[in-house]
Amino acid sequence: MTMKLYYSPGACSLADRIALTEAGIAFDDEKVDLKTKKTETGADFSEVNPKGYVPALVLDDGGLLTENAAILFWVSEQAEQLRAPGPLGRVRTVEALAYISTEIHKAFAPFFKGGSDEEKSEAKKKLGAKFGFLADRMEGDYLFGDDPTVADCYLLVMMLWADKTGAPVPDELKAMRDRMKDRDRVKKALEADSRQS
Repeated sequence: MTMKLYYSPGACSLADRIALTEAGIAFDDEKVDLKTKKTETGADFSEVNPKGYVPALVLDDGGLLTENAAILFWVSEQAEQLRAPGPLGRVRTVEALAYISTEIHKAFAPFFKGGSDEEKSEAKKKLGAKFGFLADRMEGDYLFGDDPTVADCYLLVMMLWADKTGAPVPDELKAMRDRMKDRDRVKKALEADSRQS
């Protein structure tokens, strides 16, 4: 069985595609219509992931991983170069993934769930502060130094969302976003995610 990533274009599953591509891990993919819960082959996505949302990664042995933080951490376990360095590297990676997932990703909810103008304005303020928190703690060109980690892959997607919604992003993170987008494997992942079936 070949590993398969279930994704929706532009969704947070893009972070997993970027990380898998950066890691050089071979995988197939299948697009999911999140409204109908059908995959591009007509399968019922709820039978793959009963949670009903992407990402879902079916491993070579048939095991299922869901949730960005879990999938991205798994990728970092397969490709050590994509996790934070040092004796606390694993823990720092989980810490960053948890922050991006719970504090940044969730803060975009008003933009995707029909929030009012006031709720969107408040979300932009919160997002600006949360992006600022990470920008102030960057340890180099990326969050943990001169090389990207799975956390940078996730953060890139959040910054792409910020571009679309008008949420403010500090200059340090904009520069990091541009560095990420210039990487050959990231370009490949972005192109693959946006293709039409």
